[in-house]
Amino acid sequence: MPLSMFTLDRVKLSAACAGLLLLSSCTALRVATHTVDLRPVEASAGLYTLDPRHYSVLFDVDHLHYMRFVSRFDRVQATLQFNPNWSQSHVEVLLDAASVDTNVPLLDKILAGDTMFDAAQYPQIRFTSTGFQPTGKTSGTLSGRLTIRDKSIPVTLDVIFNGASPDPLTRIATMGFSASGHFSRAALGLATWFPAVGDDVHVSIQAEFLKAEQTE
Repeated sequence: MPLSMFTLDRVKLSAACAGLLLLSSCTALRVATHTVDLRPVEASAGLYTLDPRHYSVLFDVDHLHYMRFVSRFDRVQATLQFNPNWSQSHVEVLLDAASVDTNVPLLDKILAGDTMFDAAQYPQIRFTSTGFQPTGKTSGTLSGRLTIRDKSIPVTLDVIFNGASPDPLTRIATMGFSASGHFSRAALGLATWFPAVGDDVHVSIQAEFLKAEQTE
């Protein structure tokens, strides 16, 4: 007996659902069993760009000796020219000065204004690496120049290589890093509110980078 159109539609729908369930289970399995390679020398060389969905750039300063007040930048771009020989790698970071986020809207406007970052005249804060020195199998110190407004100072970051592998969902080659460091804001001519607000700025960074030719 020939199948009715209704029966055929049900068969097609059942097949489609089965396919989706199989794909979903495979994806879940890839995520559940995901691992990363902790050997930088095995990571793929080339140009990487910052994953716009997976990063955090925080900074904190002393506030009246009560606490270290934490803020962040909400819009960041970065490129990494990665070489398994870490000393030959290079990174450049651009922060949108107007995207400073303290969780206090009025303070955001003040920091982005001409008494601090002056984002209208200097829209970007830039960090450009000048060298990298390994200190362990997955750690090292990254030297560079930090430029805010019209001043530039040397800054050194302690970097941890968190691992590399294809992303389990997108299959794009991905690598992750953590970094932290300190600098003097007075050295950049940003001594406003001192000593009520401390001079020492602590920076904490979490970042995932995606292989550039795979994101086009």
